[in-house]
Amino acid sequence: MMPDATIQKFELPSNLESISKIEQLIEGLCEYKTINQNCYGNMLIALTEAVNNAITHGNGNDKNKLVHLELETLDDEVLFTIKDEGNGFDYEKVPDPTLPENLNKTSGRGIFLMRNLADKIVFEENGRIIKLTFCLSYS
Repeated sequence: MMPDATIQKFELPSNLESISKIEQLIEGLCEYKTINQNCYGNMLIALTEAVNNAITHGNGNDKNKLVHLELETLDDEVLFTIKDEGNGFDYEKVPDPTLPENLNKTSGRGIFLMRNLADKIVFEENGRIIKLTFCLSYS
């Protein structure tokens, strides 16, 4: 059960086991807010991608670095802020995974998925922070 506070903060270790906590977080959110299955799935995939990118690319799988996750619930939307402790990246220069030369690559779809699943995505601090917003008013 989620507390009455509208903001929750989490620190996740930079290991792939942290990704399993994302589903638990969203399930807890569903006990607190009405979220339909489509929105649930979009949140789960986008947030999993963001945390995975923070662990793998941002923190370089460095066990001494954390992924900082903040969940803010508002009346009609949910905002996730994911921050890594890495150097950032140029999010404008990420290759388009839908181009023919990238279709067979085994990675490189995370940002594309986040952009298509979240209602709003914002990059800050040279890509070290990603903010994903999901609107609940039409879910």
